[in-house]
Amino acid sequence: MTELPKTSRPAAGALAEAGIASLEDLARRTEQEVLELHGMGPKAFGLLKAAMAEKGLSFAKG
Repeated sequence: MTELPKTSRPAAGALAEAGIASLEDLARRTEQEVLELHGMGPKAFGLLKAAMAEKGLSFAKG
């Protein structure tokens, strides 16, 4: 399991509340699902997407 990058407190809280604790957990969700999390902003989303790309991961297809 690959650790999530450091993000803002609201984004980190939203991910934790949704049960997302790793990049692999994140890859099981669609971009839309993640963007709809309360507290997820464009900056945090960009950091997450870049971290996933570095590991060869991508969001699930909707």
